Amino acid sequence: MDIVLAAEKPAIAELLSDHLDCAVAAEDINVRPNPNETGSFLIHWRLNRYLLSPDGRLALRAIRAESHPTT
Repeated sequence: MDIVLAAEKPAIAELLSDHLDCAVAAEDINVRPNPNETGSFLIHWRLNRYLLSPDGRLALRAIRAESHPTT
């Protein structure tokens, strides 16, 4: 189990690379704290978003389509 203690982009990119079995560069990801869970991070890479839990688990997050009212 990998435990992530800080949002260090190179470490998170390496973890994501291992998870996806492809190279992910640190400069290609956007990482921010998850406001819904202390210690977890939201990762945006290409068109996908991932959730990194405090215990090191990565999960693909579904992007909800926002509906726009028509007039």
